[in-house]
Amino acid sequence: MAYVESLLPKCTSFSHVKQLQAHLITTGLFHFYPSRAKFLDFCAASSAGSFQYAAFIFRRIPVPCTNDWNAIIRGLAQSDQPIDAVVCYARMLRARCKPDALTCSFTLKACARALARFPTGQIHAGVVRFGFSSDILLRTTLLDAYAKCGDLDHARKVFEEMAMRDVASWNALIAGLAQGNRPSEALELFKEMKEANSEPNDITVLGALSACSQLGAITEGQKVHEYIRMKNLGYNVIVCNAVIDMYAKCGLVDRAHQVFDEMRCPKSLVTWNTMIMALAMHGDGVKALKLFERMSQTGMKPDSVSYLAALCACNHSGMVEEGMRLYESMEKYGVSKKVKHYGSMVDLLGRAGRLKEAYDIIVSMPMAPDVVLWQTLLGACKTYGNVDMAEKAADKLIEMGSNSCGDFVLLSNLYAAHKRWADVGRVRQAMKSRDVKKVPGFSYVEVNGVIYKFVNGDKSHSDWNAIYGKLDEIWFRISEYGYVPETNYVLHDIEQEEKENALSYHSEKLAVAFALIRTGDRTPISVNKNIRICGDCHIVIKLVSKIYEREIIVRDRTRFHRFKDGSCSCRDYW
Repeated sequence: MAYVESLLPKCTSFSHVKQLQAHLITTGLFHFYPSRAKFLDFCAASSAGSFQYAAFIFRRIPVPCTNDWNAIIRGLAQSDQPIDAVVCYARMLRARCKPDALTCSFTLKACARALARFPTGQIHAGVVRFGFSSDILLRTTLLDAYAKCGDLDHARKVFEEMAMRDVASWNALIAGLAQGNRPSEALELFKEMKEANSEPNDITVLGALSACSQLGAITEGQKVHEYIRMKNLGYNVIVCNAVIDMYAKCGLVDRAHQVFDEMRCPKSLVTWNTMIMALAMHGDGVKALKLFERMSQTGMKPDSVSYLAALCACNHSGMVEEGMRLYESMEKYGVSKKVKHYGSMVDLLGRAGRLKEAYDIIVSMPMAPDVVLWQTLLGACKTYGNVDMAEKAADKLIEMGSNSCGDFVLLSNLYAAHKRWADVGRVRQAMKSRDVKKVPGFSYVEVNGVIYKFVNGDKSHSDWNAIYGKLDEIWFRISEYGYVPETNYVLHDIEQEEKENALSYHSEKLAVAFALIRTGDRTPISVNKNIRICGDCHIVIKLVSKIYEREIIVRDRTRFHRFKDGSCSCRDYW
């Protein structure tokens, strides 16, 4: 086998592989199963080999050994259809060939790539049955498979049962929690890892930065960045990109730009795209387009993501003509348009009231428009009161099976604005018959380094009496500035008082009130919201920023709003 291993690295093409096979057959080594299995593994998984040829050889082996099966399973796990590796594993068991730790490892990696949760549990049972539970590398692979499949409870259980944990074990669970909508747990685990004297590496900090970005946890994000500087991890461009993204998503776009400018490693295309998108989300379209031009001047060729970021910048800043110019220049520079590029243009034109042009873009697309495009057009129709086009968009959404509460609310309120009460009733009945569920709004706010979560109408917080008392104070003070609740953001067929109550206790208002109680005068407040901020909350927070002399940054699902002195960075264009 050592002889075969010495020859395999010299194979740089499939013809070399065939020549080696002929040599092994002539010398009789090909029938010596360790050598055959090594050759088969190289052929199945190497870029110089051919999986089809490996499978051809495998099918002609009368009784394949474990290593032969491993070669095929490994090759399938790396293929475009990794679930086939799981099928092959099942065939191996039926053939009564006992797997080894490598068999389980390759199959678990296939599960992770295929996001196959159920087979992962079955293979876990096999790991226990075959006596491989003490293999730390295999347990880490098992943990990683559970995490990538979204089964975080089982991933955590595997982690907690490990007698020894290496950096890869910590990384697998931190990344899984961060990517699986449990970012608070990811940050807690990152702290535990440092306390356990297991030194985080570049992979670890990527998971921690992702968690900070999701939560808007700037205090923790700054601590992670300090650790990166202390351990000299800033020479990794992927880490730098994540730091830029974290600062931008935590509301500190100037700090993100500083990191961008001071990078100690060459900037990648992802670096430029991340910074352009950061400026776009913060509504600084002019700076974003200047950076886009600067990128081209450095010789870095923009890709589809670069153009999408630039279009978003135009979108959030109302730069219609600039957006049209960029959109029309894409194919000229060899960048093909994707659904998101069309969507950005529909949004840009829709916000500007150019509904016919937005509609024409949708119906002329070379691919099928998705739900988001029709929802975008419907929202623009509501803004500009175009019932006919709104009905076209709504019909398309119904055809596509959309069950979003927002679609029905927009159409209902548009009918109500035109006093078409029968149509309002029809929409409401459709909502009931389809059992449409409203996406619950929630907001995160960081106070003194601790992340707090609020949902609409929340009374679960220990200080809820004080929070609601603060809201009463806010209503009193902003009323002196002429504030009247914008009840057109609520369904029209409920009583006025109910509408006002529905608006009063939105999660971002609760978060802001709590931060006003818990933080000192003039301390900035940062709120992270899961859905789009409503118009009434936008008005209220503008007034709060003026009356209480606070800078308030709200990140919703599409962009940032920076409120200061009674105005917003979006200039009410959102």
